[in-house]
Amino acid sequence: MEKEDGILIKETIDGVAVEDTTQSVASRMRRKRKPDATPTNVQKADPYIWGIYIMLLVISVVELFSASSTEVSSANVYSPLIRHGIFLLLGFGCVIALQRINYMILRKYAWPVAILSLGLLLFSSYFGVEINGAQRAINVAGITIQPAEIVKLTVLVLLATILGRNQEPRGVTTIGVIQVAVVVIAFGACLWRNGLTNTILLMIISISMFLIGNIQWRKLGMIFAIYAICAGVLWIVKYENDKGSDFDRLSATEQIADNSHNIDRTRTQKGRITRFLEGVDPDDPIDDFNRQVIFSKFAQANGGLIGQGPGNSRESARLPLAFSDYIYSIIVEDTGFVGGVVLLVLYLCLLGRAGHLAYRCSRAFPAFLIMGCAVLIVSQALVHMAIVTGLFPVSGQPLPLISKGGTSVIVMSCTIGIMLSVSKYAVTSGDKREIKAELRATPDDMQAANVSGYVKEITQEQGVSLDGTR
Repeated sequence: MEKEDGILIKETIDGVAVEDTTQSVASRMRRKRKPDATPTNVQKADPYIWGIYIMLLVISVVELFSASSTEVSSANVYSPLIRHGIFLLLGFGCVIALQRINYMILRKYAWPVAILSLGLLLFSSYFGVEINGAQRAINVAGITIQPAEIVKLTVLVLLATILGRNQEPRGVTTIGVIQVAVVVIAFGACLWRNGLTNTILLMIISISMFLIGNIQWRKLGMIFAIYAICAGVLWIVKYENDKGSDFDRLSATEQIADNSHNIDRTRTQKGRITRFLEGVDPDDPIDDFNRQVIFSKFAQANGGLIGQGPGNSRESARLPLAFSDYIYSIIVEDTGFVGGVVLLVLYLCLLGRAGHLAYRCSRAFPAFLIMGCAVLIVSQALVHMAIVTGLFPVSGQPLPLISKGGTSVIVMSCTIGIMLSVSKYAVTSGDKREIKAELRATPDDMQAANVSGYVKEITQEQGVSLDGTR
């Protein structure tokens, strides 16, 4: 009889080594749970997510160069591409770093990082630099930072942490629902001042997470009601203050001049919604308000079925912000309807792959985290496409991982890195030993099981509970 790794091993008559049920004290000590320890079931990062990410980077390089004709200088035609490439490389480094870190570590810093990002957001709203008529950026050593982009990711991680701690077999606890609603309303109210669309995105993310947590329909209805009431109150407080003013009767140039002295974009948001409801007529004269909408439609019409080819965009020289807020119209002009649909399908595949992995997670926290990340990327992409195609009021929303914008590229790259970390470290099989190993490495407050997933079905068939016991 010999001892290997603290476990007594004995040989049978046939010479086959058989594990004895008796364990040494040293073995028991090693098996003691160590919160945040790396589990034994580390896998390779998901190749499908990697593939989609690389494809988006390729599209970003090609189409950003095509859409940046207004930024090309006579000295260096590649300057916009070089600047964008630097941020893509930094983002790639973030992806590599985050996929190597156990996603469970994020829960430790969820609250402090979210509060810090909120402080940056408030600072930028009142003391930040003005870009494109909005005061929502911070200039640090010549680098412009958009805190609103950071807030979306930090709030996502915070919501996943809250829900991971408040998941139960019957659904999300009432305390968890209240905490999530308070966080979304508080951060959304701060985002509303300069980004109505960002507030909507936070609400979409939270609702998707509730659905993953198998929330009761009664509680979900309450969430919808609370969001609607809060939105109504903000509308009354912010918009009704302008009622009776002569702003809407000013010309486009006069309105822009008036807004330059009033950085609060309440009037801009109201005007955009009004013009969206009124629509754009082909015979309307082109002015500063409908210029983006009209030239965007020109670009899409010029694209036809298969497009004019990358680099052959005609409207990129006339379309304002063609390299950021309206880059999808340039993509359609270059690659046609087919290329636009392929890009849409690419984003949806990312959502589908995240949903597949979330379904297979044995714990609730990684399921919330990876699905929330995917919803953030895809919902922002869909909003961007809806704005460009005229299905949503004009709003500054970059196309994730493709549009120009250093903060957006870095944040979305971090989001991809978190998804890869979940795919690498979370248990996505029904193997009893892997579930038990994950439990030993999971802190007590994050051991809530994924109540509506593949692992639940498999373990029930095997007679194994989600805590790894029979």
